[in-house]
Amino acid sequence: MAKHDQFDDFFGDDDDTPVIDTRADGRLLRVPLGRLSSNLVNPRTDFGTEAELIDLGKSLKRRQIQACPAVSRSAYLKLWPDHAKQIGDVDYVIVAGERRYRGAALAGNPSLNCVIDDGLAADRKLFMEAVVSENVDRQNFNPIEEAYAVQALVSEYGSNRAVAQRFERVDGWVTQRILLTHLARDVQDLVRKKMMPLDAARELGKLARDNEWDSKQQHAWWQSEQQRRAAASADRAAAKKAAKKAATKAPATKAIEKAGDSKESPDSRREPDGEARTEGADESATPQSNPSAMPEQRLSPEAVPKPDAETAGDPAPVQTQDLCPVENPSSNTDGEAEDEPFLVDILKIPRMPWHDGNEVAALVFEKMEDEQQRLVLLERLFESLNDQVRTTVLGRLLAIPSTN
Repeated sequence: MAKHDQFDDFFGDDDDTPVIDTRADGRLLRVPLGRLSSNLVNPRTDFGTEAELIDLGKSLKRRQIQACPAVSRSAYLKLWPDHAKQIGDVDYVIVAGERRYRGAALAGNPSLNCVIDDGLAADRKLFMEAVVSENVDRQNFNPIEEAYAVQALVSEYGSNRAVAQRFERVDGWVTQRILLTHLARDVQDLVRKKMMPLDAARELGKLARDNEWDSKQQHAWWQSEQQRRAAASADRAAAKKAAKKAATKAPATKAIEKAGDSKESPDSRREPDGEARTEGADESATPQSNPSAMPEQRLSPEAVPKPDAETAGDPAPVQTQDLCPVENPSSNTDGEAEDEPFLVDILKIPRMPWHDGNEVAALVFEKMEDEQQRLVLLERLFESLNDQVRTTVLGRLLAIPSTN
């Protein structure tokens, strides 16, 4: 143990915890590949292409930073005695790191660094947690592999809640992943290849579970869902294009700006014959402005300012920046709608109350009548929360009295 001195107090180095030799429990060994075997309960099936594995093996040959956790053959067979024939006559079974094991084999590496710890094989739950947790935490699994990994944990722990608590997640995190196991194999391939988004896959998984749909029915739903999504996307694009067109086409606004530019200024005024009249000339000769010469400005009733008793004689003008063009519903003499828009007061247009969660929820649920879509929305919102907030929300939901 290092000697404690006054500088330790100054720098805060007052930790005298000794380094412990753990070789009795976790020995670091360089094990020949012929004496190693992968375990048979690993839910991971996608280890990358052969070229990627060879590159990994070459990298491991130069330097292996992370050793593979492993257990002895005897400790592994205590948990799964029926695996004896499959693993063969080896000394150790890898707990996590099968991709490294495969890469080393393809690259021709003679050995692999392993940490031998039979404590990981104390029981099936602990072993499966060691197999799965590294990949789940680092998001090495694809969604389907993760689904089967979580399902394997539920089989060992007995319930969704037990797994969620063990991994410090909400129950919905477990349920959403297990839903993917109800998809047909060919539909799961679409998820693996990222040809089906996760929100649609989970929704389809729930429908397949509840209605016992086969592969054909699942594909039929996905075809219909793709058409629905394409139509919704087209509608959004059309609405965006229309809004952009309306924003750029505002002749009435230009007319107001032109009218403002044409007002007489004290420095220069125009005579009826077009000649400029300079300052100091006889103002009595200036003709009165002709109201009919001003460009026509049509305003919606809401945009017209209403004078009160004090300002009735001199109403405040409507500012251009407070007005917004909208389509003119009136028709001309030919029965066609006029191109020039009305102007409305944008300050009177209702806005989404994003600052108030209750108000937003009330508006959303007023418009969204489909219970399934409400569930999708709630799941997406739940996913966006961190674990601590999820736990708080879950506690509040459980405290709500049942309506049954």
